[in-house]
Amino acid sequence: MNKLAHSVTTLLLCLGMTQPALATHNEQTGKISDRQLKDAFANYLSDGSRAQLPTQTLRHSQIEKQQRRVWKAWCEANQDFQEEKLIPLALLSEDTKSQWHLPASLEPNAVMPYYYGRKGSVKPESGYPLFLYLHGSGDKHQEWATGLLLANRFADAPSVYFVPQIPNTGQLYRWWQKAKQFAWERLLRQALVSGDIDPDRIYLFGISEGGYGSQRLASFYADYLAGAGPMAGGEPLINAPAENLCNIAFSLRTGDKDFGFFRETLTRLTGERLDSLQAAHPGHFTHQVELIPGRGHSIDYSPTTPWLKQFRRNPFPSLVMWENYEMDGNKRQGFYNLKMEEQPELQDGGRAYITMKIEGNHIHITAQEVQYATTESRQGIPIRFARTYTPLKGGKLRIFLNSELVDLKKEVVITVNGKKEQRFTPQATLNDMMNSLATFGDPRRIFPASVMVPLSCSHNCMHTQ
Repeated sequence: MNKLAHSVTTLLLCLGMTQPALATHNEQTGKISDRQLKDAFANYLSDGSRAQLPTQTLRHSQIEKQQRRVWKAWCEANQDFQEEKLIPLALLSEDTKSQWHLPASLEPNAVMPYYYGRKGSVKPESGYPLFLYLHGSGDKHQEWATGLLLANRFADAPSVYFVPQIPNTGQLYRWWQKAKQFAWERLLRQALVSGDIDPDRIYLFGISEGGYGSQRLASFYADYLAGAGPMAGGEPLINAPAENLCNIAFSLRTGDKDFGFFRETLTRLTGERLDSLQAAHPGHFTHQVELIPGRGHSIDYSPTTPWLKQFRRNPFPSLVMWENYEMDGNKRQGFYNLKMEEQPELQDGGRAYITMKIEGNHIHITAQEVQYATTESRQGIPIRFARTYTPLKGGKLRIFLNSELVDLKKEVVITVNGKKEQRFTPQATLNDMMNSLATFGDPRRIFPASVMVPLSCSHNCMHTQ
């Protein structure tokens, strides 16, 4: 594999797009040095290689100290990694700009200019909130300039903005495609390593084409977000499953006369779906979906970011709903504290749908395959769907754990599809910290323990919705 291919594989690895673990568990036990930590992360970043490190077990009193140590090694490895870096943080203006060259293997001739800067003079103690803004489909130079104006105008300071210009244009060219996924994952990893950003206050929003993009990306990357706010958009739910928005704040604002591509209809259906999910799971689906009276494709964009900024991410929710859908050929390998270590067998068009509910030290996992059937379409755009759920066949799920999720000192019971599969007392290891950090690149998700569970359904759990 050449160096560029290594880099592409590596950066997809960083946030869980591929499967290899950083450190394998074996029978040997011992201490892992600071140098071994940094070298392991450096090798992982450069070529995705696995480090054959001993399993280092930890006492509960050591966990916080070792989490800080692992994060320090990750940051140092990232700082030394040869790649295009975010520019230093300064006051957001026309001068705070640079560009990233996206891998040619993902998209030829793709250069993404961006503005990156802060608003406000005093950095919050926990770090700045970060807003990623996606522009519409007009002339990309004008749209980018307008994005900077809007970013400075919105009443959300102190904050940091990343305002990209879409690399290319053309029919069916979109913000959510794989080369742009590469950019978002790099942004998340580098922003979190910088120490400037509050990891629990990351927000994604956009207008028109950026509204479509931010709705899809919000569902795909929800575990990194405190909130998302597409405007003047409206995706079919097959493209942005509402279930994945569990635990984040979601705003969708569209004119009630925005009939282009049935945006008003799709916005309303998204609202109805979120209302239903909130009724079934109170407190887990905070949302405001509005059809603005008398407005077409142009609406007031100013309310979205002040509303989003009220909310912080909960990185350790007791309820996780994960429909692992494919976006331009890629799937997530991890979501919140879950990682798909072995893919299940799926029928054509099928998706793995995993839910996790934690009650005390009892973890309930439901593992199903979901199939969509279009029941209404208009002018080739799918509008409504029937969903059929059947038992998953095969697959293995790693559940990362910490003291925010369970009592690590007591026995944990895991139920998969209604059947008690495992009872165990978690063992804290440095290796789990390393593997979870390499999977997510997130300082809040350095998990000290994990367990692997098979996902095959133990009884007939088919139903249709």
